[in-house]
Amino acid sequence: MELRVLKYFLVVAQERNISKAANILHITQPTLSRQLKELENELGVILFVRGNRKITLTEDGMFLHKRAEEIISLTEKTEVEIKVPNQALNGTIYIGGGETHVMKYLAKTMKNIQKRHPLIKFNLYSGNADDVIEKLDKGLIDFGIIISPANIDKYDSLELPGHDTWGILMHKDSPLSHKDSISPVDLMKEPLICSVQSFVHTKISNWFHKDYDSLNIVANYNLIYNASLLVEEKIGYAIGLKDLINTSGNSNLCFIPLKPKLESSLNIIWKKHQVFSKTNEVFLKELISTINNIHE
Repeated sequence: MELRVLKYFLVVAQERNISKAANILHITQPTLSRQLKELENELGVILFVRGNRKITLTEDGMFLHKRAEEIISLTEKTEVEIKVPNQALNGTIYIGGGETHVMKYLAKTMKNIQKRHPLIKFNLYSGNADDVIEKLDKGLIDFGIIISPANIDKYDSLELPGHDTWGILMHKDSPLSHKDSISPVDLMKEPLICSVQSFVHTKISNWFHKDYDSLNIVANYNLIYNASLLVEEKIGYAIGLKDLINTSGNSNLCFIPLKPKLESSLNIIWKKHQVFSKTNEVFLKELISTINNIHE
């Protein structure tokens, strides 16, 4: 597969019309149609269902669309890193992570870097640990922020300062809202809203001393903001981390910690034996310096 043809494919998939895509790409419609047909023949699959006015992606087409975006993104990222001149650091550092207060340490690091290297940019991707690890493995991000106890043995890592505390996000009108802490027995029969991350299932099961599937899970979330909307509607109690949702002021929500206490450490991870670009080397060195200054 040629990168040029994959870019053609992405434009056609976006426009859902050969003529419009051809105009955008500044090539003729027959040329574009031939390129797409040759791509289908090369892969041995049908990528589009061709209608009179628009075309739609087949299941194979949707799979290629996802992969093509990743391939083009990785290619562009690599080209930028290689073309960085020795005399002036520029480029983009790609970081993925969930919602956590430790991002403030990364923010300090970014600020210090941009003071000295104003051409360096940052691309932040928000997602849970499973999403972040997938993108890291594919080379689409350089660093990932992971909440323990995710398995990070196959990565190099650096533990970040502080811990995140687990608790229950609930409506202030909930029967449990008067409590100072929440125990497993309080939640045993209550409707629960839990993260989709696999490692969270294990952590919560251990805290409850019960199999995860035996709990009354009524909904799952990827990022806690979506869960907070369900809590607002009193659909259930969301199990999550402290300080990720504002419960002060006029908020209808409150956060109560778990008992026994449940905490998670956080790590920034990257691929083992990673050959870093100069910009990534600067970032990691500055982050270590930021962390060391906190401990002093």
